Amino acid sequence: MSVFDLLTMVGGLALFLYGMHLLSEGLEKLSGGRLEKILESLTNNRLKAVLLGAGVTAVIQSSSATTVMVVGFVNSGIMKLSQAIGIIMGANIGTTITSWLLSLTGIESDNLLLQLVKPTSFSPILAIVGVIFIMFLKNGKKRDLGSILVGFAILMFGMDMMSSAMKPLSQIPQFTRLFTMFTNPILGLLMGMILTAVIQSSSASVGILQALCSTGTVTYAAAVPIILGQNIGTCVTALMSGVGAGKNAKRAAIVHLLFNIIGTIIFMAVFYSLNALMHFSFMSQAADTAGIAVVHTGFNVAATLILLPFANLLEKLSFIIIKPDEEEERQARENEIFAKMDERFLSTPSFALEQAYSYVVKMAEITREALSDAMRDLFEYDKNTTKEVERKENLVDRYDDEISGYLVKLSSRNLSETDSRKLNMLLHSVGDLERISDHAMNLADCAKEMNKKEQSFSAKAIEELRIFSQAVLDIVDASINAFKTEDEQAAKTIEPFEEAIDTLQKEMKKRHTKRLRKGKCTAEMGFVLSDITNNYERVADHCSNLAINVMQLYEDDTHAHEYVDNLQKGEGSEFDRLYQDYLKHYELPIKHE
Repeated sequence: MSVFDLLTMVGGLALFLYGMHLLSEGLEKLSGGRLEKILESLTNNRLKAVLLGAGVTAVIQSSSATTVMVVGFVNSGIMKLSQAIGIIMGANIGTTITSWLLSLTGIESDNLLLQLVKPTSFSPILAIVGVIFIMFLKNGKKRDLGSILVGFAILMFGMDMMSSAMKPLSQIPQFTRLFTMFTNPILGLLMGMILTAVIQSSSASVGILQALCSTGTVTYAAAVPIILGQNIGTCVTALMSGVGAGKNAKRAAIVHLLFNIIGTIIFMAVFYSLNALMHFSFMSQAADTAGIAVVHTGFNVAATLILLPFANLLEKLSFIIIKPDEEEERQARENEIFAKMDERFLSTPSFALEQAYSYVVKMAEITREALSDAMRDLFEYDKNTTKEVERKENLVDRYDDEISGYLVKLSSRNLSETDSRKLNMLLHSVGDLERISDHAMNLADCAKEMNKKEQSFSAKAIEELRIFSQAVLDIVDASINAFKTEDEQAAKTIEPFEEAIDTLQKEMKKRHTKRLRKGKCTAEMGFVLSDITNNYERVADHCSNLAINVMQLYEDDTHAHEYVDNLQKGEGSEFDRLYQDYLKHYELPIKHE
């Protein structure tokens, strides 16, 4: 083999790799994100996931790209790890389409039709059309199509150049002995792993192996273990994409590796055991491009068929390797919480509604706890309390999403008028409870900011704020109790309570302004106090909404709101009596300023 042959081989390899890159990139661009959306909307059916993974990979010509995409989806929470496993298995099958395309270069026949099927015959035409699309058309999609055509042509020219340059190698004894060494399954496996890990593409490394077959020195005894090693080596890309990602994303990459390692071990154990008994005659024969494609596809299909029923076991193994932390275990427990909102219960709407109701009650309790913790933080700051408020606020958000989604599905069922009213009450209530938890988080942030700046209120302001805080906590308790008991009369006491809290807020602001004028408080602390009281007032507003939601169980929307309007207009009425009682109960201390 001359220096020129070596340069031709290296140049052919460069063209081959660049052509594959151009082809894959063009196909991804042409898909316009549609493939990603298809993957995102994947169902839990593992067989569909396998077919989808195979289809997407066959289109973009890269199992690494598909797996990296899946790792990204798992990391962002778009896809569950259990869904990703099927796609990863399918990607290994889809990537074999490249080896079949490359096998067409090995066609040798005088038949005109077979000659036309040979890629080197039609690649020049594809290259010309592709270049015209890229240079003379402005349409982005057509230019992407041009990149695909040019990429395919370059890929095939590179493959042909490598094959031609490698043919003289068959005359070199040292080269022949090298591949005799790779007939050792372990060495062949390592060779395939290293080659693929370096170029980060199993399709490309299989293509290089197919080009080497043109020398006639690569037997199936050497080719089989190299192909198996190539499937393990391609996992490097996915493992690299998992670096810095979340634990579930790392597990997706680990599943990819486990699938190929376990599949390889099983395949080698069965294949070489049978070979020892039956002595496969083809093992000593020179491998050709089509034979490489058959082995490549056969292994991946067989590994998928064997391991697909054990997908859950692969998932468990990934959890053993990447152990869950406390946060993950907590999330797992939270996932179990929502198991009672089973879609199968939707066929019995009344029962499903009661299940949803019990979740809203629990959501209300967590919201109340978050608010109480945040208030305590205002007077005695503790960073652990702030973290607990944040955790509870996130949990309330989760409750909001899960319950709202379940109720929307339930609303399409045949509900009685009573159940329909209750469903509407629950839908409105989860929104109000979620907003109260948001205000709790705002209060925790105020406490954190004061602690960071080492600020504090005056003794008088703290005394007043404690009374105001208790009033807000009490209205939350009263509105939640009215909700839990569905007590219309209890709900009617909330509106005067909310009005009293509005009055308390105005009095708090008035007193702070006077302290500010006398220099007993700073303007900065005035802004903080205003933030706190505004959040308190909005919490009371949502408590009023909760009460109205309860009243709407017994009256329609218009009557409930009219009732509130009439309450606010009456003088010397029950509303006024309750309002005065609340003001007296939460009366601010007499000023000595």
